[in-house]
Amino acid sequence: MVTRRSADPQFDLFVPYVADLPMRDQRETMERPFFSLSKRKRLKAIEYTSRDGVFVRVTANPEFGMATIWDADVLIWAASVLNEMRKRGINDLPRTLHFHPYELLKTIYRETGGREYKLLREGLGRLQATTVVTNIRVSRGKKHRQFSWVEGWTDLQDEETGASRGMTLTLSEWFYEGILMDGGLLSIDPVYFSITGGRERWLYRVARKHAGGAGPDGFAISLQTLFEKSGAEGTYRRFKFEMQAIANENKLPNFDLSLEHGKGEPLLRMIRRDAAPSSEEPSSVSPAPPRGPKPAPPDPPPALPLFQPRHVLSADAVARIRRDFPGWDLDELQIEFDGWLASKEGRAPANYEAAFYGFVRQHHARRA
Repeated sequence: MVTRRSADPQFDLFVPYVADLPMRDQRETMERPFFSLSKRKRLKAIEYTSRDGVFVRVTANPEFGMATIWDADVLIWAASVLNEMRKRGINDLPRTLHFHPYELLKTIYRETGGREYKLLREGLGRLQATTVVTNIRVSRGKKHRQFSWVEGWTDLQDEETGASRGMTLTLSEWFYEGILMDGGLLSIDPVYFSITGGRERWLYRVARKHAGGAGPDGFAISLQTLFEKSGAEGTYRRFKFEMQAIANENKLPNFDLSLEHGKGEPLLRMIRRDAAPSSEEPSSVSPAPPRGPKPAPPDPPPALPLFQPRHVLSADAVARIRRDFPGWDLDELQIEFDGWLASKEGRAPANYEAAFYGFVRQHHARRA
């Protein structure tokens, strides 16, 4: 624990440093294209719309550029801090966090020199300047919500030395609500922070969200769909080449990757390694270089249809669900529902659409 003396009366409000803070990621930000995957300054907007109408639009400020997936480490830290506060019985969780940058940087496994402080300030600037518009988790009667990841931030600096005496950041209401809702957070292994590539970081988050509890066959997704969800700049051909290289190296922490070829576009299968932390318990693994590939199994698992729900919902069913329970991602909910049906023999509803409607209604009641 690091202790510091300060004349600032706000010091007592600072987030206490917690060694080995269990890391949590906000579920809804783990798969959609919310962040630039490159460290280069990105000004090109991200435009994404799923097959059932869920959309994400991200625009960059010309001066700062778009928030990157490395900047999102600050949001992971904030989600983890608020989750820890809630576990300790604090009911009135703040949207504004007071903290020492030294302790934030230590928690996300970064160096703590002057360059890192400068990069942190630049990242906070991008998080505030980036604008997101989405219809994910909108309330009844609204078509979309617009926000920046951080509503504001401050850095109290010593006038003589320029050293930081403390910082604050105020989270957007949308992100804050996502932290507080039931099931809004997933545990992640701290080894995530050692991943250097932007695409690999994003793939880890996708794998953690969908393959973390998917069983021995894991989760598979077409490269075309993955490309659309990534928001990556460049061509699909280039993206496919990069995914092939990443799958061949198979160095993503906690997950095995493999490409499956057949009719149509290749599938990327993600299977959780036995040594990975469980989906319900926080990890106790310290950051380390990503592990090398495991030996290939003698017989690969059979290809599963990915992003192919058991039942294609009728237009009337989709319209009814979106009218009664707006703001939820039907792609994701169908994956969860079909997984629940497959987890026990005999779960075959006589009316799939009626059963799925009831599933979404329960999901909405728990989290709305």
